[in-house]
Amino acid sequence: MNSISVYIVIVTYNPKKWIDRCFSSLRESSIPLKTIVIDNLSSDGSQGVIQEKYPEVDFIDAQQNLGFGKGNNIGIKKAYDAGADYVFLLNQDAWIENDTIVKLVEMANQNPEYGVISPMHLNGNGSSLDYNFSYYIAVGLSKILFSDMYLNTYENKIYSQKFVNAAAWLLTRKCIENVGGFNPSFFHYSEDDNYCQRVLYHGFKIGVVPMARIYHDRDSKIKGVYFTNFQLNFKREMIAELSNPNKMDVLKFLFRRVRIQDWKDTIVKLKIISSIDLKSISRNKKSSRIKGKTFL
Repeated sequence: MNSISVYIVIVTYNPKKWIDRCFSSLRESSIPLKTIVIDNLSSDGSQGVIQEKYPEVDFIDAQQNLGFGKGNNIGIKKAYDAGADYVFLLNQDAWIENDTIVKLVEMANQNPEYGVISPMHLNGNGSSLDYNFSYYIAVGLSKILFSDMYLNTYENKIYSQKFVNAAAWLLTRKCIENVGGFNPSFFHYSEDDNYCQRVLYHGFKIGVVPMARIYHDRDSKIKGVYFTNFQLNFKREMIAELSNPNKMDVLKFLFRRVRIQDWKDTIVKLKIISSIDLKSISRNKKSSRIKGKTFL
């Protein structure tokens, strides 16, 4: 296992309150990790704190707010160029257990058809599942996982998903070579929906490993914004349509999905899709696939 190269990539934006929990957990990993940080113009003094307290971190000052996806792309490319076998994307407000990465890597080695593998996401104090994560693995989206968890029969298993949020993703080198990085048309939010659709399009699987865990310290609800299941499913369908190189006609999709009298409500629902440059996506139908070491 020591011969396997694993890089951690973290995009930061004012992460001061989580620095110690996040970075100290990486130091305690049971396998060696190399960490790359891309800072999106933080103003809370965290840049100096990270560099002083965690000098082993490869710190990159973006000098502007690139957004989540584009910031991660810098780290993914640097890790890939350095020969990484695996790249683990971790949110700044999350931290790992000492055996989290080794369990994910072992499962990836045993299941090479998976391109993205996620641990279970607990809340910040470990008292329950992260609220949003619990929705993504709910019954109907993951039919076997809850049953196996209740019966305690999930040991050494991986469960196929269509989506899991990017707070903690292990990416395989083969996945990076075929799928590439995030589409920079998504500044923040929905970039992981788009990436998962592309992973599936290129023939890879997405999986969750219950034996591995991370802690994600965020509010259970996003600043008072509540999404219905219809809104979330609508967003997923929209992102899937945009992500498929063979289905780029957005207007046809909208006419097929929504009746004319629903257009006003549809415009409201579309606002939950963050900063999508539709012209850019339509113009660059093949931009989601990246050959070799070229990144968006």
